[in-house]
Amino acid sequence: MLVLVTYDVNTETAAGRRRLRKVAKACVNHGQRVQNSVFECILDAAQYALFKAELAALIDPEADSLRFYRLGNSYKTKVDHIGLTPPWPQDEVLLV
Repeated sequence: MLVLVTYDVNTETAAGRRRLRKVAKACVNHGQRVQNSVFECILDAAQYALFKAELAALIDPEADSLRFYRLGNSYKTKVDHIGLTPPWPQDEVLLV
């Protein structure tokens, strides 16, 4: 399923800036950045549960925010895009 993950981490303190880097790195490891704090991740149910728990453990719920939008398996009909596209579709094979 396609999961859209957005986050807002308070960076007024050094600890907040560290949290931001950790959250961004975790998101890069699971998906593709489409905006500064927005990632598209193709995950199955088990991967989603683990990823969600990982991010929840990284943030400070009193100062930060996470949002998960589960678009399901038929996400291609639910996403409209205008403008610059990501470098590659993440549901296709990428050979490096």
